[in-house]
Amino acid sequence: MKHFLLFYDLAPDYLERRPQFRTEHLALAWQAQQRGELVLAGALADPVDGAMLLFQGDSPAAAEAFAAADPYVKHGLVMQWRVRPWNTVVGDGAANPVRVD
Repeated sequence: MKHFLLFYDLAPDYLERRPQFRTEHLALAWQAQQRGELVLAGALADPVDGAMLLFQGDSPAAAEAFAAADPYVKHGLVMQWRVRPWNTVVGDGAANPVRVD
């Protein structure tokens, strides 16, 4: 199992426009979590100008599909998104644990 980070760059009016799309966005996120694809997600704070979503799987496909279906992306609350592989090495869920004795 590999990890992938979905990065969102948020529009300047994100906080003002978010309420009308939040229920649909959160439903999509919880569905991805229940399928075992989405591990953690949330907006960055101080300032709220981005968000990060941690996905797991064999490829970035789930993260890419999420972004394509996300109402935040469809309605311009997300100005740009990108997926990057994350080589996790420490922690219970690390994909490639590296231990030193």
